[in-house]
Amino acid sequence: MKISQLSVASGVSQPTIKLYLREGLLPPGAKTHANQATYSEAHVRRLGIIRTLTQVGGLSVASAKTVLDAIDSDLPLNWTFGLAQRAASPDVDGTDLSDADLARADDFLAGLTYHDGPGRFGVAQTLRAMAEAGLEADGAWRESYRKAAEIIGEADIDLIDRREGRLAKAETVVIGTVLGDALLAALRRAAQEHFSSQRYPSGSTETAP
Repeated sequence: MKISQLSVASGVSQPTIKLYLREGLLPPGAKTHANQATYSEAHVRRLGIIRTLTQVGGLSVASAKTVLDAIDSDLPLNWTFGLAQRAASPDVDGTDLSDADLARADDFLAGLTYHDGPGRFGVAQTLRAMAEAGLEADGAWRESYRKAAEIIGEADIDLIDRREGRLAKAETVVIGTVLGDALLAALRRAAQEHFSSQRYPSGSTETAP
């Protein structure tokens, strides 16, 4: 298909497609003339991934390119996972975390295998903020969150395992990381609404307007 047809098929404007081509996010098409090329369904699929990364995940063009390069490489899936996590996570490098902050996170994560990165640093930063706000996590809350996270984390890996070939697995790693974060937040809101309506039914003085 021509670039105009690619634009229609993908829902991405021609100027944006040309930007992605220049920046190396989208592979070049097959040259037909000096200034013309044709594109395939693979380009439509790649544009869908780019939109997921930039529009849903909020990644910059540079960060999206780093993740896409990892998809196209022969890097181990663990490395691809790490790049996707870092690109899709808030910029927390751990430099502002104290030994006590990290110890609190390590206690929370006890039993899991993890490294310095968005998971450990994000947990440390969040638990510190909760403590500063006077919201100390009790044992039951911690256990429920840990259990839920382990179930979701294993489900993510199961989904990757069901895909055939490294490319499909790598794409699932990246898309699943970005969209999984968005879906998890939405599901949490729905579950909160469900249980709050059960425990604080209409007419209760504890029900917020």
